[in-house]
Amino acid sequence: MARIPAGGVTMVCSTRGRIWMAAGMLMAGGAPRAGRAQPAPLAGLDRYIESSMRAWKVPGLAMAVVHKGQIVLARGYGVRRVGSADPVTDETLFAIGSATKTFTATAIGMLAEQGKLGLDEPVIRYRPDFRLFDPVATREVTLRDLLSHRTGLAGGDFLWATGEFGRDEIVRRAGTIAPVWPFRSHFDYSNVMFIAAGQVAATVAGQSWDDLVKTRILDPLGMPATVTSVRSLPAGGNVATPHDPTDGEPRPVAWRNMDNTAAAGGINSNVRDMARWLQFQLGGGAVNGRQLVGRSFLDMMRKPETLIQRDGSWAMMSPEGHFMAYGLGWIMSDYRGRQLLQHGGGIDGMSAMVGLLPEADIGIVVLSNLNGNQLPLAVMMRVFDAYLQAPDRDWSGEYHQLGRGAEAAGKAEEQQRTRQLVAGTSPTLPPAGYVGTYREPTYGDLSVTMENGVLRARFGPEFVGRLEHLQFDTFRAVWDNPARETNYLNFTIDVTRRAAEADLYLWAPAHFKRVPE
Repeated sequence: MARIPAGGVTMVCSTRGRIWMAAGMLMAGGAPRAGRAQPAPLAGLDRYIESSMRAWKVPGLAMAVVHKGQIVLARGYGVRRVGSADPVTDETLFAIGSATKTFTATAIGMLAEQGKLGLDEPVIRYRPDFRLFDPVATREVTLRDLLSHRTGLAGGDFLWATGEFGRDEIVRRAGTIAPVWPFRSHFDYSNVMFIAAGQVAATVAGQSWDDLVKTRILDPLGMPATVTSVRSLPAGGNVATPHDPTDGEPRPVAWRNMDNTAAAGGINSNVRDMARWLQFQLGGGAVNGRQLVGRSFLDMMRKPETLIQRDGSWAMMSPEGHFMAYGLGWIMSDYRGRQLLQHGGGIDGMSAMVGLLPEADIGIVVLSNLNGNQLPLAVMMRVFDAYLQAPDRDWSGEYHQLGRGAEAAGKAEEQQRTRQLVAGTSPTLPPAGYVGTYREPTYGDLSVTMENGVLRARFGPEFVGRLEHLQFDTFRAVWDNPARETNYLNFTIDVTRRAAEADLYLWAPAHFKRVPE
């Protein structure tokens, strides 16, 4: 939600940021391709997925199921790009987003088993330059803390999301962010701390995080198509196009470069490769008789480290559960008397889900090329129910209905707040008066320029666009990249009639002060 101080109005940035998208017209989808015939528990799954894809307007989806060590299903549905005939197969590459975090935690476990680091040793033992805002936390924080989201840091995503800073600079600047919670007292999801964990691992291993994951995990498991950077995606290859639900319809958007946050969400893969990852996880860390990581460490990853409050969207991920927690790279809960491990991933134009029921020896991966849809989660639950012989339940329909409600509520709220705007106001200054550089000590520079008579803003390479006057000294930031939600920029005019400060409202506010010329 974006607050507009001038006039006391609060507005929702975009209903696209709501949990799910609204339903609408049906979209053509291709027949499922690749993979063997469906096993008996999954009879009818193809029809269910095809119908659900039309309801969610998902252009393409791929999934794989591993049961008792075997890949029982690996196939694709729909198309790589809306409007094209290129089919999704089990070899189509998608972004897996934050499901990358389990890879990072596993790689760190491998280093720990070699004695190169300790999960409960202070991070500063391996990176003496590492700092948190609280000096006590700096002295005490461990890799276990970083991997279980309990440092007290909340947010900080501007550090990586703008695309302005590299990995080490992100970690350095994170030390200037004041914690929201006391150290080790609460769960609060932090991509930045996973980036830090990846950099610690890279330092200890003497190689980049990318090379560490490739040599320790991807190559031994036989995941040749999987890459850790969009720059490594094959040009013209079997690659899905990301889509954003603009105005209720899937629109192609560019792949987001996640190089600076790779340890938290940079892996791109296909379900054929990811099925081998599931086999590895369910098989106790062994591949072809070679133990890559001890079963004891995999068990440790699956033990609760930080409790998660089961409310809001978190509760949706833990249906019928009694608890929810974060381990080391896994979100865990209970489902029908068994432990459910999962980790989703969502970045520009992509949504993914990876899940395990270890006691039932079942794993599933679902990858899709539409931002924000919950179909991967619904398909995962449908497959788990099938193998557990649970009563039929329309997970996709339930999640979709919830999404329609959230969408309607969001639109109504936005309309109400829009009606509160003060009409007929003008900016205090002429357009040129807002031009300048504004700085936030942690997140860097916001530059406002004039191009062909139009005010434009730049907050790193990922947030570049035009400014449209809204009311008083508040402007709407309409970014060039359609995957970016519309945001709001409010200027503070000082007594000398000079734009002295600026507040940018993305998913959290950022306060900038003008840099003297």
